[in-house]
Amino acid sequence: MAIVSLQNIRKVYDTKVAVEGLTLSIEPGTMFGLLGPNGSGKTSSIRMMIGMTVPDSGTVSLFGQPFSRSLLHRIGYLPEERGLYKKMKVIDQLIFLGQLHGLTETVARQRALSWCERLQITEAIDKKTEELSKGMQQKIQFIAALLHEPELIIMDEPMSGLDPVNGALLMETLVDLRRNGKAVLFSTHRMDQVERMCDAIALISRGKLLLSGSMREVKSRYPRNRVHIAYTGDDSFLRNPAVVEAKLHAGGAELQLTDEAAAQSLLAEAIARGTQITRFEVVEPTIEDIFIEQVRASFGEAAAEGVTVDG
Repeated sequence: MAIVSLQNIRKVYDTKVAVEGLTLSIEPGTMFGLLGPNGSGKTSSIRMMIGMTVPDSGTVSLFGQPFSRSLLHRIGYLPEERGLYKKMKVIDQLIFLGQLHGLTETVARQRALSWCERLQITEAIDKKTEELSKGMQQKIQFIAALLHEPELIIMDEPMSGLDPVNGALLMETLVDLRRNGKAVLFSTHRMDQVERMCDAIALISRGKLLLSGSMREVKSRYPRNRVHIAYTGDDSFLRNPAVVEAKLHAGGAELQLTDEAAAQSLLAEAIARGTQITRFEVVEPTIEDIFIEQVRASFGEAAAEGVTVDG
């Protein structure tokens, strides 16, 4: 049974189509990445999942049932736009937010203190929110989304404002939750995180679904025509017609070739020219490679130049 099922949902704001015919599902115990460039419809799709907005057409199901607000207590949501009470102390704020989800004051306090210790912010519990850094506030809102132990956890750009150490801590926490059977949906621009952590993904652009499926399924649709090479000496072999694109860096390059078979002939040419090869690895495309290729196809080459991919 899918925890989330969107069937052909559509949303229009004035004359702008935000989401067009989107269909996807999320299974229990899955880390699901919702990807897309800015303005692609990711946040609009999330808001329709949890009833913040209503689709103009199509259906939303949660936990195998038609959408009902009574199901929202089983969901934890971290919005892209954060919202904490600046003048409240952290512990008071977490207790209050826990009570809104039906917890008693005692249980909310216990869970809040436990989560603060786990996320290494116990020194902040008696401070007002306005006294804290943006990253610390992000952790507090992260905790608030988890206090009631939801079955579905939705995180819209959860790593925004976090340094690499705290970002890694939060991602490790999400992995643990997934390991315990929770479904986790997160929207992000960080392709490296998606690559490492997601079981399944959906890529949308201009409100339309471009691709979806398990990570393995998605990658299997693309040829292994990428090569990572480290070398010294003559680099004229890089001008071989089989090289579609070359990203050069100190001591090596990342290449995209016309096809998988071109790799061996390219290696033979490099050796024949006397180039010293210390690494030559044929690899599958990364999620970032797939993201850029699909967005370029959606927007056109010129428009895609303005798309930013972090990570």
